[in-house]
Amino acid sequence: MKISDVIEQFLKEMMEENDGVIEIRRNDLATQFHCVPSQINYVIATRFKNEHGYAVDSRRGGGGSVRIRRVQPSGGNIVMHLVNHMGDRVSYQEMHFFLQDLLSAGILSERECKLLIGGLSDRALGMENPHRDAVRARALKNALVHLIS
Repeated sequence: MKISDVIEQFLKEMMEENDGVIEIRRNDLATQFHCVPSQINYVIATRFKNEHGYAVDSRRGGGGSVRIRRVQPSGGNIVMHLVNHMGDRVSYQEMHFFLQDLLSAGILSERECKLLIGGLSDRALGMENPHRDAVRARALKNALVHLIS
């Protein structure tokens, strides 16, 4: 398991224990995981985005502290929130994160995630970027909307 995955899992477990809100210091977390603070920044920037259902407030200086909280989209419709904030292009990695979030929330089954991951992989799409990520975004949005309707 990559260090980024370990840090992400650690933060998500902390959030579970603290009603969906945590405040951390980048330097303290970097020391705990024996990595540089920029690794912590990377995890927060890529895995705790607004479109993944998180709000991040960051303060610089003195080791920098970060407050992360899980937010529920208005109306509680996580899928439509995700579709509306996904953008016109979605990389394979971003798609994987989106689907993992929906799986964790109990919105998608393991089987549905595997089908989407396989069907929308770089290899399955069989084209070069930037077209591949644009096609993946359209197909993923369409599939998610149909799954919830």
